[in-house]
Amino acid sequence: MIVRTLSEIKGTARDVAGDGWSSSRLLLREDGVGYSLHDTTVAAGGHLDLEYRHHYESCYVIEGEATITELATGRSWDLGPGTIYALDQHDHHTLDVRSDLRLICVFNPALRGTERHVGGGYESSDD
Repeated sequence: MIVRTLSEIKGTARDVAGDGWSSSRLLLREDGVGYSLHDTTVAAGGHLDLEYRHHYESCYVIEGEATITELATGRSWDLGPGTIYALDQHDHHTLDVRSDLRLICVFNPALRGTERHVGGGYESSDD
């Protein structure tokens, strides 16, 4: 059984950040459960252009408001607490954050934790 707290992860290699976002990686590939689980925040005013070519991602909004836009179709949805979105087609999308956003995110396959965030997605040699 794995039992882990957010406070245990803060300040470790599992606690990563980029321009306007941070992600505490509660579960990674090395944990052996087949997916990774992240507690992610994105600051108000953030505009992220994302596309995960090697991973599926599902996010559940805990706090904040944003708009997600599917770039292939131009369709947009407002996001708020209690909303989930799933990138089931490796969807290229933008996320425009109106108020500080907190998400619980699941990736499949699981992230190793050493991937580089390149061009809006994760890049690694063994995906």
